[in-house]
Amino acid sequence: MYEIEIPSGVNVAVNGSTVTVKGKLGSTSKAINPKFTDVKVQGSKLTISETKEKKLARKSALATMALKTQLGDAIVGVESGITVKMKVLFAHFPTSLEVKGKTLFMKNLFGEKVPREVTIVGDTKVEIKGQDVTIKGVDKYEVGQTIANIRKGCYARGYDTRVFQDGLYVDEEE
Repeated sequence: MYEIEIPSGVNVAVNGSTVTVKGKLGSTSKAINPKFTDVKVQGSKLTISETKEKKLARKSALATMALKTQLGDAIVGVESGITVKMKVLFAHFPTSLEVKGKTLFMKNLFGEKVPREVTIVGDTKVEIKGQDVTIKGVDKYEVGQTIANIRKGCYARGYDTRVFQDGLYVDEEE
């Protein structure tokens, strides 16, 4: 059984198989499997416990630990936010970026005429200032998946990656 302290200003609600965490920066929801875990809010504590069924003990223990980590990250995200800074690096062709809605366009990467498109996941915000890119959000999974989509979009197909190192790279995480 795990207990997570809920800070003041953060609201946690359990509705069936979803846990919703709301804070000053926004809200996020996590799906739970009631077959493996039991989640309860008791005062200012969030209690996550394993199932009592013996056949599911191992899976239940793993699911409970994973859910503890996800909910802890969700509480930190809605309270203080998750920010990752990336840098655009190029040696051969000057690369420019543009955000339109939920899509990031990488123009002139490796000298390509057609811009590469990258999907921005969920409520994640992408800000571009020159060669610096800031990715902000309240859900650690959505921010991480957006970064993974950017890294995948920068992959140098058909080029030697030791020579063509153009792309976006993570600079610092907060």
